[in-house]
Amino acid sequence: MDIVKQELIHKILRTRRRTVGLQITPDANLIVRVPHKMPLEMIHEVVRQKLPWILRKQRFARENYHPGERKAFVAGEKFQYLGEAHELFVIPGSYGPLDFNEKGFFLREGCLPLAKWLFLDWYRERAEEYLSDRVRHYAGVTGACYSRIGISNAKGRWGSCSSRGVLNFNWRLMMAPREVVDYVVIHEVVHLGELNHSKRFWQKVKVLAPDYLQAKRWLELHQQTLYGIHL
Repeated sequence: MDIVKQELIHKILRTRRRTVGLQITPDANLIVRVPHKMPLEMIHEVVRQKLPWILRKQRFARENYHPGERKAFVAGEKFQYLGEAHELFVIPGSYGPLDFNEKGFFLREGCLPLAKWLFLDWYRERAEEYLSDRVRHYAGVTGACYSRIGISNAKGRWGSCSSRGVLNFNWRLMMAPREVVDYVVIHEVVHLGELNHSKRFWQKVKVLAPDYLQAKRWLELHQQTLYGIHL
C-alpha cells in the first residue's frame, strides 16, 4: 500500500486525542490526527480501511476547488455575515474605524490600510460572542459540560472538541447561515459526551437538529467559497 505511505497522507499530527481523526482539506489534502504513541503501521491500516471515503471526499474537493477571492475593501464590495451579504461603505471623518448595522459595514477612509485586520478582528469578535451564546444554549439543553471555547483559523476545520472539553470553532462560520452555524455548534456539543461519529452520536445530533443533513451538505458545497475568501 505505497499509496497510503507516500502519496495519500499529506500530514500526520500527533495530539492528545484518543482516536484517529481524518480531515480532507479544501484543496483535497489528507490530514490524519492520531494519539501520540500510535504506531505508524496502525495509522496506515486505519487509512486503508477508510480509503473509499477518503478518495470520495478528495474527488469532491478537487471538483469544487477554486483559488479563492481576495477582498479589495472598496466601496460597494459585499461581505457575508450569518448567511447574508452586506455592502461595504467607505466614509470620511471620525466614524468607525469599522462599524456594522443593518445597512452594511462602514469603514473609515483613513483606516483603509488596516481594513484586513479590522475585518478579521470584527469577525473573530462576533464569532466569540455569537458562538459562546449558542454553546451555552445547547450545553444547557443537553446538560453537557465544557471547559472553554476558542476561535481558530484552522483550514478545512469548522469545529473541534477535545477530550478535555475544549471547543474550537472557525471564525469563518460567521459567514454561514444561522442554521448551519447551529449545526456545527450542536455537532461539537454532542461530542462532549460522544467523542466519535457512531450511530448514537448522529442520533443525538438529529434530536437537536432534525435537518442537520441539509446543513452538513451546505458546508460541503460552500466550504471552498468560504475558505477561499482572503481578507
